[in-house]
Amino acid sequence: MINRRAAPILKILAKGYPVITITGPRQSGKTTLARFVFKHKPYVSLEEPDQMEFANEDPRGFLARYPDGAVLDEAQRCPALFSYLQGIVDKDKRHGLFVLTGSQQFGLISRITQSLAGRAGLLHLLPFSLGELKAGNILYKGIDDLLLKGFYPPVYDRELSPSNWYANYIFTYVERDVRQMVNVRDLSAFQRFVRMCAARTGQMLNLSQLANDCGITHNTARAWLSILEASYILFLLKPHHKNFGKRLIKTPKLYFYDTGLAAWLLGITDVKHMSIHAMRGFLFESLLVSELLKGRYNRGLASNLYFWRDNTGNEIDVLVEKADTLVPIEIKSGQTVTKDYFTGLKKWLTIAGTSAESPYVIYGGSESQKRSGIEVLPWQDIVKLSDNL
Repeated sequence: MINRRAAPILKILAKGYPVITITGPRQSGKTTLARFVFKHKPYVSLEEPDQMEFANEDPRGFLARYPDGAVLDEAQRCPALFSYLQGIVDKDKRHGLFVLTGSQQFGLISRITQSLAGRAGLLHLLPFSLGELKAGNILYKGIDDLLLKGFYPPVYDRELSPSNWYANYIFTYVERDVRQMVNVRDLSAFQRFVRMCAARTGQMLNLSQLANDCGITHNTARAWLSILEASYILFLLKPHHKNFGKRLIKTPKLYFYDTGLAAWLLGITDVKHMSIHAMRGFLFESLLVSELLKGRYNRGLASNLYFWRDNTGNEIDVLVEKADTLVPIEIKSGQTVTKDYFTGLKKWLTIAGTSAESPYVIYGGSESQKRSGIEVLPWQDIVKLSDNL
């Protein structure tokens, strides 16, 4: 098993909350992590029909079997449990009693907000980070290979090609999760919508255009986008609110959490194809933004990431909000540093003034350097940077 960077914060949360909640996409390693950290607790999968039936029909009797707590996998499938859990933990007073995992934000988090507010510590677990792959001595053949494979654990511990695994992942996801959350009558239309979203990763979201391209209504597109967000397939990076005297673009940018999944949806089949594909730069940016997000989540912290763009086209790929300052980061997929890499940062620094910390350029090369006060880092250094932002 590859050691997960989220394990230490999970142990800390267990000392301060009676209920621990681990949420994230399917197959990101939630169950493996929960059973490893809480190996002394019994484990129950609520996807098993008999267990789910017992928990829904007799929640009090079901929970009575676990006086010292348990790991309850896919807990959102049994909504009747949550009110009873509240009564148990309020009476018991012990911390780290129950561990809940779930792959649907809407189902799990909404019920925790309703019944277990203030009683549950929350951890978002995404697929492996680059740092975790390195620590586990998992080999990859350069950035294009990594963009193609992505970071889902089964891609690395099963003898399957990424294409085969992602094909089955999407099929299972559509058949199981989507049908549970919304009545999607035309699965082929939804699959087309997912692929169209992949074609927009790293770009500004135009929901009306997306809906038109998919032949669906604006409201349907909005609902389906929410499903993809709730299932940790994609996320929206919001623009930073401070305008610095400029008129801001208020539209979010769309990113996939995992480039391997996005690459499969785009029909990219091998490393050579990846190296020349028109979406490579956007996938590179998506990978690095996701790594910054994993660095936050693995420490039990909320996202502090934004981007910035004004109506004249000035843009910063990522703004990291730290207390009263902002850390600007530009992402460039090329392997050779050129003066164009610094244009956006220099303009933004002039506009932001004292609000900015030292800026960074992260690029597709392998050497570090410093130019005009701007740190230039190779893409592998995202591991160190994500740990400190």
